[in-house]
Amino acid sequence: MTYENKNFENLIGLPGFSEQLLKNHITLYQGYVTNVNKIGEKSETIEIGSLEFAELKRRFGWEWNGMYLHELYFGNLTKNFQPINTDSELYKKITERFGSYENWEKDFRATGAMRGIGWVILTCEKSTGRMFNVWIDEHNTGHLAGTTPLLVMDVFEHAFMLDYGTKRIDYIETFMKNIDWSAVEKRVL
Repeated sequence: MTYENKNFENLIGLPGFSEQLLKNHITLYQGYVTNVNKIGEKSETIEIGSLEFAELKRRFGWEWNGMYLHELYFGNLTKNFQPINTDSELYKKITERFGSYENWEKDFRATGAMRGIGWVILTCEKSTGRMFNVWIDEHNTGHLAGTTPLLVMDVFEHAFMLDYGTKRIDYIETFMKNIDWSAVEKRVL
């Protein structure tokens, strides 16, 4: 199966994000899609159990998660920000788990402000509906098995340094003002 690049050009003009930063970030995402397809093609022609087979199997998780997490990240951004719907199932689950929306947001922002590269994800465990704000190192380290990503924030430097330099907190503030809560709500179990 061949994976196609999703079109995120509609995000050009997103408040707080320069056109150059968004174009660079989208190009980076497209590289993950290309590599997922290359690994898929190559995997069909190599000897099972070979060293090349092992390396491709190891690399696939990195490329796949890079593709998928960027699709979720871009997919939960919008130019038409609306605050979270306080009557939504998502809001109810967040306040139930964290005590209040404000507690959740404080935790999410603080997780994003930690030193390091990676992702911050509000994720939901499938069997209980319990939510967690998690830090994902790289793309393939730190995922909680059995959970569904709901809100994804990229905190690799490529997501903010062109516009914000080392001011990650300013980037997080901008990210929070561009969340498409309706897209996040659709991801709730």
